Order: sequence, then structure tokens, then C-alpha cells
Amino acid sequence: MSGRMTFSFPTQIEFGEGSVECLKQLVGDLALSKVLVVTDAGLVETASFGQVRRVLESSGIEWALFQDVHANPIESDVRAAWGCYRDHHCEGVLAVGGGSPMDVGKAVRLLVKRPDLRLAEFDGRDDWSGLVPLIAIPTTAGTGSEVGRSSVITPNDSERKSVLFHPELLARVAILDPGLTIGLPAGLSAATGLDALTHCIESYTSPVFHPLCDGIALEGIRLIAEALPRVIKEPADMEARGRMQMAAAMGGVAFQKDLGAVHSMAHPLSALHGMHHGLANALCLTGVMALNAARRPGLYREVAWALGADVRSHDPAKVDDAAIACIKALLDQVSISPGLSGHGIESGDLSRLVEEALLDPCHRTNPVPLSRGDFEGLYRNAL
Repeated sequence: MSGRMTFSFPTQIEFGEGSVECLKQLVGDLALSKVLVVTDAGLVETASFGQVRRVLESSGIEWALFQDVHANPIESDVRAAWGCYRDHHCEGVLAVGGGSPMDVGKAVRLLVKRPDLRLAEFDGRDDWSGLVPLIAIPTTAGTGSEVGRSSVITPNDSERKSVLFHPELLARVAILDPGLTIGLPAGLSAATGLDALTHCIESYTSPVFHPLCDGIALEGIRLIAEALPRVIKEPADMEARGRMQMAAAMGGVAFQKDLGAVHSMAHPLSALHGMHHGLANALCLTGVMALNAARRPGLYREVAWALGADVRSHDPAKVDDAAIACIKALLDQVSISPGLSGHGIESGDLSRLVEEALLDPCHRTNPVPLSRGDFEGLYRNAL
């Protein structure tokens, strides 16, 4: 710990079943005459989006719809959303869905302020004050993007994800209504939930000093370990759905502390191969934990405790093993099978994946430094 640090948790959160109903009041409070709704095409026909649509229409809120967000958003999505915002004379943004609509909803506000901006040239040191308001309504429980300060977008003419980071990207309000996650398929519930778990574990073990985030991350781990299996077994369990939504938001808050090597491995799996980000994290998590623990024995003692393991052993290796065993058991409970090869990744893909992982900034705050050889071994072992 050295130097000056800033701690901030400013996002207003409206939480609970039926909280989507407060949308009318929030739009009024922000004095928005018309909003751009950013989502993806797959969500528009779901019951979850139908609830948002019903509130918008019954409240007389004027809105335009942009639904062409890719699963791994690209700069063209942001530019097309900006065109829709401009053409319909909107005054704010409502992002509905998972992390991808959230990321596009955040980033389009940059173009509202500076239409000539190329995302590859985004500079977080610039003055981005005065961005138009964003209301975030997640329909998954994973990314925590609704409370995050970043937007992950692949710039034009690139296959590498770019993280746009600035405090002004924060949503003004996040509405966490567990009822909106009820229709999420089991596989997606599992993948997004494990994304949240990875956020909490990596942020907690990052060496950056941030005790507030550490406490939030540990509680997020505890909530996920208890609630995620319940969500998969009983999809209509509203209490478990709510716990997962809150844990996802906690992971999003916690990783302002930074992340680690799991994310550096996962980002190119999504950018190059279209793999769901949460699934990519899940398939890489235990391998990175094992390598970290071999070099920093005892690193995962508190993580093991939060996962419900017996941590009375004084042997650091045993508590690390217990944490990893808990993760493997959780993966099995939610039907996530290990192995990148089962998702189309072949040994011939590894060289490019390693190159991209090395360039990804997340591993800079991994608890131990990793080399090219380390990433090669991690990907090969994860096949």
C-alpha cells in the first residue's frame, strides 16, 4: 500500500421483485423526454423484455429501440446505436439485457458527446463529464456491468477486445429485478453466474489494496456458492435469483480493484472464437487458481471459507486444494463440463490465444506474474 487511492461506490440500485415498475419515476426524475433502449435481438421477444416494454408503454415514456448488439459487441454496434439515438432525438439511454447491451449502452454515450471518436483512440484521461444519463436493467446475473465503470468493445479492424474505462461511464441507476432473470436458460444462468464468481475471486486475490472491495468480493462468493445451484435446480426460486443478481453486482463493484489471468485467457476465447465470456472464465478458472496457489500457498484460504470449505487446516496447500475442489464441484452441480476442446478449441489455436492473453492487461494484477510459457501450459491443460 502506497500513495493516494480513491474509493467510490456511487451507483443507485433499485433492488427487488417488481422493481422494474420504478422505471417511470426514474425517467421522470432524470427529465428524459425520450430514451434509446439498447438490447439484443434474442431478448426482444422474451417475457423479460416484455415486462420492460409494458412499463414503458403504460407509463407513456417515449422510446426508440436498438436491438442489433452482437454477443461480443463491436464498435459498429456502438456507431449504429449512436445513429439511432441521433435520428430519434433521444436524451438518455436504457440498457436492457446482459453485459453486451450494457457495454454498448455505456459506450454510445461517448459518441453522443464526441461523434468523431474512434474507440481505439479512447483516452480515459480526457474530460468525459456530462455524458447523457444511463439506466441499466440486467436480465442476467453475471457481468455486474450495470454497476461498472468500463465498457468492453472490440474496435473496428481489430480482433482484440478493448476496455474503455472511466468513472463517467457508470449508470445513473441500476434496476435489479430478479423476476427479469426467470426465463434465462439453465446453461446461460450457469455461465453468467460463474462469470460473477470469477470476478469476485480474481478481484479478491488481486494484490491491489482495496479492503472495501475485498469484503464485498468475499460476500459475493458466499452468495454465489449458496444460490447458483438453487437457481439451476429451481429456476423460479426468486430468493436465489435475487441473491445471484446482488452477487453479480457485488462482483462488478469489486473488480474496480482489478482482475487477473483468468480474464486474460477468457477475453481472446471470446474475441477470436465467439465463446460466451462467462463460460470462458469458468473453463479457465481452476487451472489459474492451481498455478497461483503453487506459487503463493494459502492464497485461497478466505475464498475456500466463503465457498463453505473447512479451512481449519494450517497447511496452506490443503486450503487451496479445498477451494479448487469446491469450484470443481460447483461446475459439476451446474452442468459445466471442463475442457476447451469440447467447445471447438484445438491445439492449433493455442499460439494465437497465448499471444492475445499476453497483451491483455488483466494479468498484470494477477497475484503472481505469468510468462508466455505459463499461458501456454494453462491453455494446453484447459483443452
